[in-house]
Amino acid sequence: MRRLLCLVVPILHVALPAGMALAGDRTAECTREPRAHWMSPEAISRKAMAAGYPEIRHVAIAGSCYEIEALTSRRLQADVVMDPMTGDVVAASMGSTPE
Repeated sequence: MRRLLCLVVPILHVALPAGMALAGDRTAECTREPRAHWMSPEAISRKAMAAGYPEIRHVAIAGSCYEIEALTSRRLQADVVMDPMTGDVVAASMGSTPE
């Protein structure tokens, strides 16, 4: 496993597109637009639901992105980073089922 990480980690910057963040990364940069031009939390929640996260638990601002805590249709916990201007999913990570 350690050997695999040594091979994969150095090429992550090539594999991930520019601006791509790992979910939970508080330094993610999605936009430089002022917050007054962002989608509302309600609108971003609707976009997240349309993207496959039917149960939105929490919406927060993380850097220049929205970070959404949600459940997937399979009831897995998800942390989703979304662009506040377009509603595009920038990054997502899945966890276990909630208790």
